[in-house]
Amino acid sequence: QVQLVESGGGLVQAGGSLSVSCAASGPTSSSYFMGWFRQAPGKEREFVAAISRSGNSDYADSVKGRFTISRDNGKNTVYLQMNSLKPEDTAVYYCSSGPNIGTLRASLGYWGQGTQVTVSS
Repeated sequence: QVQLVESGGGLVQAGGSLSVSCAASGPTSSSYFMGWFRQAPGKEREFVAAISRSGNSDYADSVKGRFTISRDNGKNTVYLQMNSLKPEDTAVYYCSSGPNIGTLRASLGYWGQGTQVTVSS
């Protein structure tokens, strides 16, 4: 019914850049808002960024100014460009979607399988 598939993770040195993407399938209403969460080993999953179908975006303070979220509505795909990466950015990055920002931020939407991003010091 609804499927989210992430790609683009990998290993990068501190200060470098990396892009991840997520393609969604299913009803358009299920991905009106799309975004990214991340989870480091032994830590809580945290919100990273989100974007509405109309292009309004929101970022966690920890990534603001370094990460850029964008989307292609025709492809139903969301992207996250990560610049000036820090070791503390190391985590599994999960794509999420939902009909509204409240659902997304409450982790009640749909989820991808995650992609590993590792930043070496």
